[in-house]
Amino acid sequence: MAKKLNVGIIGYGFMGRTHSNAYNRVTDFFDVPFDPVLKVACGLVEDEVKAFAANWGFESWTTDWHKVIDDKSIDIVDICVPNNVHAEIAIAAAKAGKMIICEKPLAMNAKQARTMVEAVEKAGVANLVSFNYRRVPAVTLAKRLIDEGRLGRIFHYRANFLQDWTISADVPQGGMATWRLDVKAAGSGVTGDLLAHCIDTAMWQNGRITAVNAMTETFIKERKHAETGKVEKVGIDDACTFFCRFENGSLGNFESTRYARGHKALYTFEINGEHASIFWDLHDTQWLMYFDHRDEGRMRGWRKIHVTDHGGDHPYMDHYWVPGLTVGYAETFVNQLADFLTAAAKGEPCSPTFREALETQKVCDAVLESAKSGTWVEVPEE
Repeated sequence: MAKKLNVGIIGYGFMGRTHSNAYNRVTDFFDVPFDPVLKVACGLVEDEVKAFAANWGFESWTTDWHKVIDDKSIDIVDICVPNNVHAEIAIAAAKAGKMIICEKPLAMNAKQARTMVEAVEKAGVANLVSFNYRRVPAVTLAKRLIDEGRLGRIFHYRANFLQDWTISADVPQGGMATWRLDVKAAGSGVTGDLLAHCIDTAMWQNGRITAVNAMTETFIKERKHAETGKVEKVGIDDACTFFCRFENGSLGNFESTRYARGHKALYTFEINGEHASIFWDLHDTQWLMYFDHRDEGRMRGWRKIHVTDHGGDHPYMDHYWVPGLTVGYAETFVNQLADFLTAAAKGEPCSPTFREALETQKVCDAVLESAKSGTWVEVPEE
């Protein structure tokens, strides 16, 4: 019988919902060594966190995150709050000996992220940063194909993440719903929010990024603050484009914006190697496009792989339906949690750890520095 694992989740917004759903569903699909128990939900507004707790099946609720940390019955602390409070909560949880899952990006900047890495490593607690797109079966398959050498030497990696929800000047900054537009809460705009996903996946698949050359733009310079009602300067980046060099010699091209009308969450990547290329699109989550130049000439072309097969051929799919039937966004968090619980039971790290997420944070910092200086910036190795 699986051991009970008491969960305390801090934050009840969009990410709080995705994580809570994963705790509720993981044992339905995976034979994991822990049985998560939704013990306590924490949030700022009493009526809202009370309703959230009831809806998702938490045994209790609180408006004080310190009570979650101080509760000796809590085994895992799940951090789903704005970026500016990640560090304080994670460091306290580590000192209390809790397992930790933290939403991305890890911190406001690399300096702060290092303090979090030091805390979890000193405490020896299991830790994970929720870059969930790694757990899309097609994305994981792409990683396997690269590791098998099917692409050969990699020449190019390109990715974009496009949205359109902040185009109106009437959208406020700050507050519960739009904290991502407030630099004090978010640290950065699309760089930390959207490109962090692209950067994490890219380095997981293609290795370390060594240098970047970036430009950013804030199209609407002032917005009303949702809490104070005052019109204030906007400090985050609305759009970012950067070039980069990878340690393996390949070149990268990344773009993200919240000003691409018609795109709600267009995330794509393409990888070009000496033998083959791969393309993936979040809007066609189950499909992986693959081109192999070594195919017979008359049959050579892009093939569309439907990533739903069982028997170990396609990642994670053995745990779900029959071949040909798909899984979606919510299952990326279920897959992630299953990996984390399995690794934690073995005393093994589960990627991406806080230390791995620090590498993504360092690239984000370099991107913002480059955009400010207008020059190439080296990504520090330490």
